[in-house]
Amino acid sequence: MGRVRLATIHLQTVPWLELGRELLDAETAGVDAAYVADHLTHPTLSDVFIADGWTTLAAASQVTTRIDLGTLVGAAGFRSPLTLARAAATLQDVTSGRFVFGLGAGTPGDVLAATGSEPTTAQLSRRFTDTVEELDRIFRGEQPGIDSLPVSPGRGRPFLMLAAHGPRGYDLVARYADGWSTYGGRAGTGLSADDWWPLLAAQSTAVDEACERVGRDPARLRRSLLLGYGTVRPLSTVAGFTECLERARQGGFDEVVVYWPRGGEGTRFWADPSVVGDCLAVTR
Repeated sequence: MGRVRLATIHLQTVPWLELGRELLDAETAGVDAAYVADHLTHPTLSDVFIADGWTTLAAASQVTTRIDLGTLVGAAGFRSPLTLARAAATLQDVTSGRFVFGLGAGTPGDVLAATGSEPTTAQLSRRFTDTVEELDRIFRGEQPGIDSLPVSPGRGRPFLMLAAHGPRGYDLVARYADGWSTYGGRAGTGLSADDWWPLLAAQSTAVDEACERVGRDPARLRRSLLLGYGTVRPLSTVAGFTECLERARQGGFDEVVVYWPRGGEGTRFWADPSVVGDCLAVTR
């Protein structure tokens, strides 16, 4: 396995002038990709402004030139397949092919905020499946009732990276995705490192098996790991970050994503900026 790609996620809770500088700093630091979230509301982002991720990426495409830009992850729960396809195809065009279309089921809280009705986990899962299948038909130009082109002339369909943490999601990844994204899932957020890394290895093995069931080479699937949402804090020390990179590589992941520092010292997404700079330099 080759070098592990390094990516950052920039929660869009600060004014654009600050966020734009962050993205330039990330590109200068040599990261391979920068992501934003797609939430209408979230308990970890209480009492802060949340900018729209899709329009933020359009702005990001104008201040960066090299790094991939993507959603981590777009929410199928309150967005229709066609509106997602249009936004993704547009970003594929304005980024000159650098867009990573990260997509997940979404959260019940976001759907409740958008529609006034909170879905069950099973309903979210079914909607995610239906959305991914319809997106595939749209991008192949085979969805009935849609006469317009699926992508801008001269552009291919965007790189599709699906977030999945269970058997049904792994099957979708194997059949439709260019990449797989995980943070371990809700069951993993409270686990210690000693239990979390084996969980990720088991998930990666399950994705392998899903690929094999549909006759796909598992090695051709990009595997992206979001670090820092649970108990593991990858940017606390350079040594800890280096260990996370190695454990991710051993677990079959070829991309790791870390949070750009947010909030005050001791809060969930905070890290010492000087340590962060040293960590980002590790993969150069």
